Amino acid sequence: MSGSRNRDYLNISVLDVRHNLLATLESWSELVAEQLGVTAPARSVPQLARFLTRHLEWLAGQPPAADFVDEVDSLVAELRGTIDPDPGSRTLIRRCVVDDCGGTISASPKDAGKPGSRSIECSAGHSWEMHEWLTLRRLMERQRKGVTV
Repeated sequence: MSGSRNRDYLNISVLDVRHNLLATLESWSELVAEQLGVTAPARSVPQLARFLTRHLEWLAGQPPAADFVDEVDSLVAELRGTIDPDPGSRTLIRRCVVDDCGGTISASPKDAGKPGSRSIECSAGHSWEMHEWLTLRRLMERQRKGVTV
């Protein structure tokens, strides 16, 4: 198919940014809803963003307004970095998700998109093929939150 995009890889940094965006907007929306006694919107980026925009004037007058601005600025920088990464784009480095493994998982956006790059590996030798990347992502998220299985 001419002009179609290659969908043979999963960019983990995009998933991280999406998660951060949704979590941040949801957190601020819950604060606004609780303080104003209104119902928070459904858990979707467009709905959360519209909700916060509607209540922006109120939010700007609250003590945590500077924190809100800082978090939104960070999200914008993160989104821009994902959409148009610098050539020296950062590499994601995490502790391996395999129990009792001292290795690290290292994946960079540029490596994940390379033709033929169909696995993510840990420094101790564990490996996840492309079809396992969503599972790996969930395991990394649990690890980040300190959840044990």
